[in-house]
Amino acid sequence: MLGVIGGSGFYTFFGSDARAISLDTPYGEPSAPITVGTVGDHEVAFLPRHGAGHEFSPHTVPYRANMWALRALGVRRIFGPCAVGSLTPDLGPGAMVVPDQLVDRTSGRDDTYFDSGGIHVGFADPYCPTLRAAAADLPGVVDGGTMVVVQGPRFSTRAESRWFASQGFSLVNMTGYPEAVLARELEMCYAAIALVTDVDAGIDSGSAVRAVDVFAEFERNMVPFKKLMHEAIDRVELEQSCTHCQPHDGVQLPFDLP
Repeated sequence: MLGVIGGSGFYTFFGSDARAISLDTPYGEPSAPITVGTVGDHEVAFLPRHGAGHEFSPHTVPYRANMWALRALGVRRIFGPCAVGSLTPDLGPGAMVVPDQLVDRTSGRDDTYFDSGGIHVGFADPYCPTLRAAAADLPGVVDGGTMVVVQGPRFSTRAESRWFASQGFSLVNMTGYPEAVLARELEMCYAAIALVTDVDAGIDSGSAVRAVDVFAEFERNMVPFKKLMHEAIDRVELEQSCTHCQPHDGVQLPFDLP
């Protein structure tokens, strides 16, 4: 089963024929019931990251519960669509990007399942190359870029934006971490697909970023963004063959994965 975790403004993925599944986990309930439907030949589980009514801010999303619930349901490969700000004039609103790197600038988030046992996962390349290729090879999609993940819920200052840009980062986001590393710990393939909703304050000398504008831009691009998601899913092989996202080979874990 494939998974899709919808970001800001991305709260539904199927019609009324999808079935809803409520799950509990050792880490509490996920953001919302998971809906399961089909896209082409794939069975797909959809979970709105921020809840069905956007009740979770980026720093309060129950990331561990979300990823655990998807794994328990049978999901082994996940696309994580998300809204991002641009840190370069080359990427304007409406651009769709498949990042290949991330930088964590969050704080205080529960970002591991391994609080004991001395377990360490490789994370040099945080995204699944197979899933990335399925989306990045589509027409009009920008392949590659570094996404810096900030704590939120506030937007960056102009100085922070300029600093991020000076480091070579191209996108800024609030939810890409710890989602990606939790997927890796659960041996699930994961790839982010980013929709640019704004040019960040330090890059655009005009008005500062406003939440209402971000949501409006996401809404304007929702139809082509969902179309991109469907096309990417259609390009994923039915059988999982990736070994990049299985870091626990030969390792004795302190608990069984769901």
